[in-house]
Amino acid sequence: MRVRIAAAAIGLVFGITLCWSGMSSPDVIRGALLFEQSYLFLFFASAVGTAALGLALLRRRDRRALLIDTPLVWTRDSPARRHIIGSLLFGIGWGVAEACPGPIATQIGQGIGWAVFTLVGTVAGVYLFLRRSLPETEPALDVEPSANPAMSPAVG
Repeated sequence: MRVRIAAAAIGLVFGITLCWSGMSSPDVIRGALLFEQSYLFLFFASAVGTAALGLALLRRRDRRALLIDTPLVWTRDSPARRHIIGSLLFGIGWGVAEACPGPIATQIGQGIGWAVFTLVGTVAGVYLFLRRSLPETEPALDVEPSANPAMSPAVG
């Protein structure tokens, strides 16, 4: 329960920050995407700088999560085709909808009705991605594999 309360508090602070900074405003996002305003890019740069500093500090210490006391582990993946395609789809969606998942949630919270359509599109996209990328499960067998001669390993 403590983890859920902490997660809700972090989400609330994040949402308030998005609203307060103007990041949930389609006008701010449009201005940045059209290269008319640098505000969004400067905000992103400060977030990247903060994250880089935080990761550097984490790497120097015993890396453990604060709320659930488990070791922090991460890997570095080389960019792959899926990253390029995903970033292109994200960018196109961001440009068309003038919002990404964080601002969509704040727009819903503010009662902006048209954000429901963006949310539905985002949820549908995630669902379709997961449905396509997750391996299909095979139906459960009624018998143990060793009891079925067709399923037993070949002995040679």
